Amino acid sequence: MIYRLYTGEDGQSHMEENYQPPKMENATGLTWRRHESGDFIDWHLAPRKQYLITLSGQVEIGLGDGTVYTLGAGDAMLAEDLTGQGHTTRAVGPEPRISVAIPID
Repeated sequence: MIYRLYTGEDGQSHMEENYQPPKMENATGLTWRRHESGDFIDWHLAPRKQYLITLSGQVEIGLGDGTVYTLGAGDAMLAEDLTGQGHTTRAVGPEPRISVAIPID
């Protein structure tokens, strides 16, 4: 599934499920990431507009209203919550989360 994490008019991060991205976008790089299960990143914003694709493991994305989304292998997310409160991130499950970040214009 493809998700979209964005800042709403209320200044909070929100998640859109079943996001339909444009057919073509310009990537500006690629970063591989590995987070051990239990790694937690407290409230933060996306550093730039980017796709994050989980290759293995799982991640929980926490929102200000208490909602938590769990993404696993094969899930992608467009992170564009560049303002506001932001979100939390926690690697969960029995194996490390391996992902790739693809910044876009």
